[in-house]
Amino acid sequence: MHRRSLLAGAAALPAAALPTAALAQPANARVLKFVPQANLTSLDPIWTTANVTRNHAWLVYDVLYGMDARFQPQPQMAAGHTVEDEGRVWTFTLRDGLRFHDGEPVRATDCVASLRRWMKRNPNGQKIEPLVDELVALDDRRLRFRLKRAFPRLLASLANPSNPAAFIMPERIARTDPFQQIRETVGSGPFRFLPREYNSGSFVAYERNPDYQPVSSGAVSLTAGPKVAHFDRIEWHIITDAATAAAALQAGEIDWYEQPPPEIQQLFRRNRQIVVEPIDILPNPAILRFNHLHPPFNDRKIRQALLPAVDQTDYMTAIVGPDPAGFSSMGIFTPGTPLANDAGMGALLGPRSIDRSKALLKEAGYANQPIRLIGPTDILAPAALTQVAVDMFRKLEVNLDFVLTDWGSVIQRRASREPVEKGGWSTFLTAFSSFEFADPAGNFPLRGNGAAAWFGWPTIPRLEELRDAWFDAPDIEAQQRLAREIQLTALDEVPYIPVGAYLSMTSLRRNLSGRVPGFALFWNLKRS
Repeated sequence: MHRRSLLAGAAALPAAALPTAALAQPANARVLKFVPQANLTSLDPIWTTANVTRNHAWLVYDVLYGMDARFQPQPQMAAGHTVEDEGRVWTFTLRDGLRFHDGEPVRATDCVASLRRWMKRNPNGQKIEPLVDELVALDDRRLRFRLKRAFPRLLASLANPSNPAAFIMPERIARTDPFQQIRETVGSGPFRFLPREYNSGSFVAYERNPDYQPVSSGAVSLTAGPKVAHFDRIEWHIITDAATAAAALQAGEIDWYEQPPPEIQQLFRRNRQIVVEPIDILPNPAILRFNHLHPPFNDRKIRQALLPAVDQTDYMTAIVGPDPAGFSSMGIFTPGTPLANDAGMGALLGPRSIDRSKALLKEAGYANQPIRLIGPTDILAPAALTQVAVDMFRKLEVNLDFVLTDWGSVIQRRASREPVEKGGWSTFLTAFSSFEFADPAGNFPLRGNGAAAWFGWPTIPRLEELRDAWFDAPDIEAQQRLAREIQLTALDEVPYIPVGAYLSMTSLRRNLSGRVPGFALFWNLKRS
């Protein structure tokens, strides 16, 4: 399938054609206007793994430890920590002066409740939770983990920015069931969410938190270092039409277009006032995810049967265009990271054949059960991936039912565990940030822990065994050996099919500087 064509005359759209009063005047020096990759439908960064919600959350919330671009933890809300009893007791002390946006001080009890909720949903947290003998607040500023055995990766787990991150919320909010969405957005981060201005599908606003005190040391890198807010106000304008967003950026009515499609990127490269650059130096992995609870993809042989039909080049070209510099093939781990390897890659890179997949489906006993593919129309990468998958399934001549909606509806729907006949789903496609697939700790679609796993809920005990062994590996060589076994097992059990990795490009007005690479981060960014 080719990319969806866009209006060739985007550059010629006059400012008067833009359909919102909020964009009526050029952005001023103290307001940053941003077009996000998708509509913000969920405000709970623990309940969902949607990247648009993650980006929202890093504006509002803070964490005990951030992670720099070298994957090293650095203090944020924590002033520091101590480790005792041969690595079984960790005590964290909060910095002075931390306050939530409602004016209440941040206390250790807030951290304890937030971490308990996070442990239920995050792959790192799910590893930690069974090891915890005790997690308590010692006083207002100190909290303590007492573990059943030493777990050296505790700090790295708390700092890992993979969805969902270990955001700290007030205790009264953090006590919400982790499988239910919170109803109030209160953090202690550099910006405050403005609920009265929130209009899903149209507009989101944040204001600078005057009480926020950035850490006093360290380099600004990914989610680590001083988070200095240079803007008084951040506005998200939900513009799903690429031509309209492009015209707004060219006219200076918005400052930052997070995820323009390839055709629009070419347009922007001819404009000296706009910068087009990778949002991250590493590529974003993309996958085709299965629902393991219901037919037909509860059958491993049927999942395996799709492997010869998946051409990663087709999927990647749909997102970034035909230039091979913009994408790469991939297995289970992000290309360019230490655990990426070639084990079992013949299943993904060998000869591609729709006919071979048809034969394998027949051998596996596929009996024309309905396959419901859900996907979006309003977010670049998943929308492009979905169109390629629709074409692939049609060529396979399966009983396909595809449902295209907005991305927010996909996020809500993929949480359903019902069978297709009761409104459930069979498969969807999505993409992730580079660091989320850098190792087994953050790669949540790799989990095989059944009901506690990410949407799709595979039960694959061998993957869990190998993941546990990776956490205990004594050195990088042992980790790499286990990564090869993990990849071989994943390509045999097929919790998902990797469909490639691509450089996600973003576009900003040239008068902005200081953007932190990784994803849509708003601290350190300023107008020149």
